[in-house]
Amino acid sequence: MSSFVGMIGHRGVVDFLRREISHPAQSYLFVGPSNVGKSTIARKFAAALMCGGDSRCFDRVMTGVHPDLVLIEPEGRASITVDQARRVVSQATRTPLESDRKVFLFEEGGMMNDEAANSLLKTLEEPTSATIFIIVTETEDDLPSTVASRCRTVVFGRVSEDEVADGLVSLGIESEQATEASRIAGGRPGLALALATEPQVAVYRRLWLSIPMRLGEHPGDAFRLADETMESAEPLLAALKARQKEELDAHGDDVSKAFRDRQTRELKRASDALYVTGLEILASFYRDVAAAQFGVPVRNTDVPIAALSSITPRQAVAGVERVLSAIEALAANQRPKLAFANLFAELAVHA
Repeated sequence: MSSFVGMIGHRGVVDFLRREISHPAQSYLFVGPSNVGKSTIARKFAAALMCGGDSRCFDRVMTGVHPDLVLIEPEGRASITVDQARRVVSQATRTPLESDRKVFLFEEGGMMNDEAANSLLKTLEEPTSATIFIIVTETEDDLPSTVASRCRTVVFGRVSEDEVADGLVSLGIESEQATEASRIAGGRPGLALALATEPQVAVYRRLWLSIPMRLGEHPGDAFRLADETMESAEPLLAALKARQKEELDAHGDDVSKAFRDRQTRELKRASDALYVTGLEILASFYRDVAAAQFGVPVRNTDVPIAALSSITPRQAVAGVERVLSAIEALAANQRPKLAFANLFAELAVHA
């Protein structure tokens, strides 16, 4: 059984991890943007390390119920705490119950506070031979350098639109819908999979591409557009919300606070990814303005030529810079509505 079957993209990473299975390192750090598939591949890698070709064992790891897979999640919505880290240190000394290896998986490793990370240092330096750590985060800077330096870093990048679309088609998604989902996802296979069955993906893209032609000088126009862009993301989250409801229903009354908090974080990550994708679509419009006026092929071939000549290349470059600043504002946890309204107001003034 191939542990990595069904994955979209990341062929170099998958090939590397396949080679690692027989002689793994003690600690891995999976680094890359959100929704590119890091956590899924991390769990598949854990299954490969623990199960070999045992399909029943593989399924138990993937569903998180194998006794030798230890999932470390944030307590509440705040962080992975030092008390959790100390429990990990204690558990790491114990022998596996069923497999030859015990894997500790931090799927949200970026939420580990410094005190917790430092508590793991000695265990990361001198783990037992049967213990493997996998820490998933967006950037090495999310962890103290002392922790990152003790891990074998595996870097995940975004996946090309064509590769994402082909992957969706191979999973049974209709070609046109796969193309639209891959365009919206911006190289994030996880997001593309979530959007693949949603009929509103093309509408979302067209809305963001239309913004430069709809900017108004009145401050209320910027807030109106901000509301509209945020509302347009809601239908695209429908599949995720439906799945989460099914999970809650399956648990019945036995739903822990930790489980609900995990779903809240998952929904926020998906929303944030959609907002960033929208901004990237907007940036691609301004890129196309400059490209079209210098005779370079454009990316958004369905945008009218008249729209691409509505501002100068200099204004277009400034527009891209303002959009990138808005992405940074979202990364710094500025409220999306405020970040969008500020951006649209600036673009209108300098158009």
